[in-house]
Amino acid sequence: MRSYEVYRNIRKGALIWGLPISLFALLMVSVVASLLVIIFSFSLIMVLSLFIWNAGLFIGLNKMNGSTRLFNIRKVFPKSISNKKDNILNHVKDKYL
Repeated sequence: MRSYEVYRNIRKGALIWGLPISLFALLMVSVVASLLVIIFSFSLIMVLSLFIWNAGLFIGLNKMNGSTRLFNIRKVFPKSISNKKDNILNHVKDKYL
């Protein structure tokens, strides 16, 4: 029986086929659109060109995801979360806030 290992790096970002969720969704939109075009066109050249398009898109998205210079996304969440009140004015004591 085949055994699967547990994906423990979920905090680093969920990956499907090596892509983040947003890029994987973009790839799936392209695949669904390609399937619609294939259904309504009966051309072998169109089928082959869409296959090449989707393969190229997958390779390109993986390259963009691997390179931090091309596709840099800011981190949304802070490094630490605290319940301590933020004191914007350094010269004012906490009792006046």
